[in-house]
Amino acid sequence: MGKIKTFVINAAILTSTSLLMRSVGMLFGVYLSNKIGALGMGLYGLIMSVYTFAVTLSLSGINLASTRMVAEELACESGLGAKRAMRRCLLYSCFFGLLAAGLLGLNAEWIAQNLLNDERAIASLRLLCITLPLLSMSAAISGYFNAVRRVIKSASAQIFEQFIKIGVTIALLQFLMPKGLEYACIAIVLGGAVSEALSFAYLFILYCIDKRRFTKVGASRGHFTRRMLVIALPIALSTYLRSALSSVNQLLIPKGLMAYGATNEQALAQYGLVCGMVLPVVNFPAAFLISFSSLLVPELAQYYTKNDRAHIHTIIHRVLQCTLLFSVGVAGVLFGFANELGQGLYQSAEAAVFIRMLAPLVMVMYLDIAVDNMLKGLNEQLRSMQYNIIDSAVCLVLIYTLLPRFGIFGYIVVIFISEILNAFLSLNRLIKVSDCQLDLWMWVLKPIIAIAFAVLLSRAGMLLLGRAVPNAVLQMVLAIALTGILYYALLRLFGCITKGNVKTFQKAMR
Repeated sequence: MGKIKTFVINAAILTSTSLLMRSVGMLFGVYLSNKIGALGMGLYGLIMSVYTFAVTLSLSGINLASTRMVAEELACESGLGAKRAMRRCLLYSCFFGLLAAGLLGLNAEWIAQNLLNDERAIASLRLLCITLPLLSMSAAISGYFNAVRRVIKSASAQIFEQFIKIGVTIALLQFLMPKGLEYACIAIVLGGAVSEALSFAYLFILYCIDKRRFTKVGASRGHFTRRMLVIALPIALSTYLRSALSSVNQLLIPKGLMAYGATNEQALAQYGLVCGMVLPVVNFPAAFLISFSSLLVPELAQYYTKNDRAHIHTIIHRVLQCTLLFSVGVAGVLFGFANELGQGLYQSAEAAVFIRMLAPLVMVMYLDIAVDNMLKGLNEQLRSMQYNIIDSAVCLVLIYTLLPRFGIFGYIVVIFISEILNAFLSLNRLIKVSDCQLDLWMWVLKPIIAIAFAVLLSRAGMLLLGRAVPNAVLQMVLAIALTGILYYALLRLFGCITKGNVKTFQKAMR
């Protein structure tokens, strides 16, 4: 099978999986928000902000290390080298997973009392320790499947995990929810722990079966431990700092809201509204980009190893074009249908306001996702992490200064400044190392005009649909689908998508 076709098929698999996962995850999030309320989502969000740092410690850069090392060994046609690289990666991930679990478990009570100011989080934090070693080793194996272009296996594990998590969590909520908010969080965390354990077992079995294919000795690059540490440890150290700053930022948000005048319950509710309800909606369409761009890491790593700048330039040019066309369309849909999304998902006018406010930022947020992954493939991961650390440090200062004065709207300003700063630094570095340039007229300005017309025409169509389709949610779905069709047609009309682009895609699919 040709490399382009393999890439497209893997991208389609990962995108479909990610879209399914995010769809189910967002619906599950809607279910949880309606079940435990904005206050419950706020408490759960604070617990997860601490857990995120523990996850960062457990991963310690292993996903990228396994992807790059296996891809490099396969580029040298050394199957045995790839297996030896994976053995090092699994031992590394197991060590850091156990270390993170031990630290979180031993300090759970202190964290809940002194950082979260809520003892209801203690039991949940201790339960989360179970998942850390399993999650770390799963990340190493997922990196392997990305490198060998068999992403359907890791994708199937994600689907399996998600549905187990939802089923177990819903069942546990029926028993534990009546006991209070603490037990509701325990139910959610325990559901995740059970699903993570089963998912790891499934993924590990697939890996053991798949690695039997590689028997060639080849010209291995050797020095596995050193290479792994050179890739993983610098990323680990920088992600520790960034994750610590991010966790502090998340913990400071409720405190800043209380300094503005909100009570503890009100602060948790506002935090839960933006971080637990609005941002998942804004980030949901990124499923298309995250899966696609993650596959660029091994592709660009191989071309970088061979110093094939022509292929690198072509890939980056096309990815930037696709990312901007897509993100402009998503931003227009979120802005134009914010009221329908807020009411349809959460029955909340306040959620609709924040969706509309954050919609224009989608163009920057999604571009940053793609650029970060391309930098990793070009061995620029340390630069990317430096920018993330700068971004988190700036956020820390802004949260500390703006939230006590402007409340939740100050946090929206922080999100804007953070995303724009990070994207600017990353994009500037990518342009410098690849010599690619953005075509703002064809990739940004014309698409903005196209999506504006598409949304206006679709909203006019909603008035007609109101009589034929009485269900408001179905009206919204049909209107958004119509917007997408009109947007694509206008992009073709404006020359943003050419016949050559379409033929390239059709050729790859064939």
